[in-house]
Amino acid sequence: MSEVNVLVPSLLRPLVGGSAELRLAAEPGATVAELLDAIGGEFPVFNRRVRDETGALRRYVNIYVSGDDVRRLEGLKTPVAAGQEVMIMQSVAGG
Repeated sequence: MSEVNVLVPSLLRPLVGGSAELRLAAEPGATVAELLDAIGGEFPVFNRRVRDETGALRRYVNIYVSGDDVRRLEGLKTPVAAGQEVMIMQSVAGG
């Protein structure tokens, strides 16, 4: 088993114990959805902020695997290899 580094934006850090980075064990062929499931298993509120009731990525949340937007890849089914970096970004709106 190998590790994947997940970068957490400041708005979501309070939901994961204040961590800016999470190092997750990932099986070969693990997907973004499986990584989110692992985080959500420990931090359920985080999962609800990132995904909707159907499990889809919320509109205002972007996830990048090694700099590539998962929406332009395979979405939550995008595979994540050992040593890759997953960055979660949450849009902030204001007016």
